[in-house]
Amino acid sequence: MHTTIERELELRLMLSPERGVPVPARLSYRTDDPYAVHFTFHTGSEIPVHWTFSRELLIEGVFRPCGHGDVRVWPATVNAHNVLCVALSSPDGDALLEAPTVTVAAWLERITRLVPPGSEAETVDFDEELATLLSDAPDDAHPGADSRAEDASHGAREASGTREPHKSHAPPELLKPREARKPRRSPREARKPRRSPRSPRPDERDS
Repeated sequence: MHTTIERELELRLMLSPERGVPVPARLSYRTDDPYAVHFTFHTGSEIPVHWTFSRELLIEGVFRPCGHGDVRVWPATVNAHNVLCVALSSPDGDALLEAPTVTVAAWLERITRLVPPGSEAETVDFDEELATLLSDAPDDAHPGADSRAEDASHGAREASGTREPHKSHAPPELLKPREARKPRRSPREARKPRRSPRSPRPDERDS
C-alpha cells in the first residue's frame, strides 16, 4: 500500500526584484515514487502546471544553493523572512518562485520520517514496476540492446536519487518569456558606411 503526503501553500512568482504575484501550489510526495517530489501550480487556467524533480535536490536546497539546468534551488532572506527560491526553466521561458522556508522544511521533515534518505529502494516494488512496464508494451514490440541499455540507465538514475526534472509546457501566467535577442553585427559590418542610391547622370537619363 502506497502513501501520499501533500501540502497546500502559496508561492510568489517574481515578476521583478521588487514585485511578485501569489501562486497557489501543492507539494506532493508518493512512496511509490520515492526519489521525486511533485509541484502543482494553479495559475488560473483550466490545466494546472506540474513539475517533478529530485527530492534530494529540494532537501539540499533548503541549506545551500544546488541544482543546474532546468531546476535550481537556494535559500534566501527577503524582508527578514526566510524563503526558498526555486528557479524553473523550460523552452517556454523562465520562472522564479519564492516559498516560505518553514512550510517547505516542515513538509520535508514529514516525508523524510516516512521514507528516510537512503531507504528509498525499500519502498519500490520492482516486480510490480516490471509487470507494469511489460503490460504497457505493444504485443509486437521487440526491444533491442539499445532500449535495454536506456532502461538500465533510467533505473540507475532513479536508484541514485538524481531523477531528471520534468519539463512542463507552462502557460504564460507561470513562465516569464525570455527576451528576444537581436543579432549582433560584426565589427566590419558596424564600421561599413551605408551607401545611398546613386542618382543617374544626365547622359544615362537620355539613354
